[in-house]
Amino acid sequence: MIYVLLVLGFVLLIKGADFFVDGASGIATYFKIPSIIIGLTIVAFGTSAPEAAVSIGAGLSGSNGIAIGNVLGSNIFNISMILGLTAFIFPLDVQKQTIRKEIPLTLLSGAALLILAGDRFFGDSNVMLLSRGDGIILLLFFCVFLYYIVEAALNSRDKSEHYLDETEIKQVKIGSNILLTVLGLAGILIGGQLVVSSSVSIAKSFGISETVIGLTIIAIGTSLPELITSITAARKKNTDIAVGNIIGSNIFNILFVLGASALIHPIIVEPKLVVELTINILLTIALFIFSRSHNKIVKGEGIIFILFYLFYTGYLLSMNL
Repeated sequence: MIYVLLVLGFVLLIKGADFFVDGASGIATYFKIPSIIIGLTIVAFGTSAPEAAVSIGAGLSGSNGIAIGNVLGSNIFNISMILGLTAFIFPLDVQKQTIRKEIPLTLLSGAALLILAGDRFFGDSNVMLLSRGDGIILLLFFCVFLYYIVEAALNSRDKSEHYLDETEIKQVKIGSNILLTVLGLAGILIGGQLVVSSSVSIAKSFGISETVIGLTIIAIGTSLPELITSITAARKKNTDIAVGNIIGSNIFNILFVLGASALIHPIIVEPKLVVELTINILLTIALFIFSRSHNKIVKGEGIIFILFYLFYTGYLLSMNL
């Protein structure tokens, strides 16, 4: 029965995120919100809603391993496997502004997390902990990020070449989109709770640590919306959405999801997670280097990302953290 609840939870998470993104995008279109805001906020944050539901739910229940393991595992999966697969399908063009600003912001968020969590290395504490104060700092960084993307979107609004005309806007059914958004949010919240509770039970029954469950099964499961969105975007040659979705999701995961989780309940960070904290930073640096070399991520670089994730998964299984 516990496995049925786990699968049901993932189904609700994925479909809930799907409804949420579709509904929110429809609302944005109706109110003439620029497409850049839709891509950097609604799409990225909407596909990260499962991570938010799982990690915040874990924070409420005190399951520290799942709360931070889910975020780190998702971020590693997002860059290595999702960007790797999408680049393998179709080379991903990366805009110069993304290379100069958004990717460095992703790197900054990863470095901030390492510093805030590394009390044992940077302070007098004997444990690694994301305190409520650390959570507030991460959330403040998130507010700065929101201000940046909204300002950038408004500055670029006049430069946009395509907007829906009044006839097209009237075809958008605002009531249906509001309903989709509400149902999607409900599915995400309920599904997230089912995933947390069932995963903890499974982990305990097999003697597997919550950290490993968070880094693998839950991380991959909650990253499925990003995977579906990015691969679909790549096949349609809309590479801005494919890349922006991952970058926005990774920033959202660290600054908002972990910030909110730590604010609700301080998160004890197992020392062995320094490996994942470091990998998260190194993968972002690799993304920056690959993007800067050709202003795109080519198929060969995608294969490198995929091979790295397979090696990393093998490492996790062998260590049985």
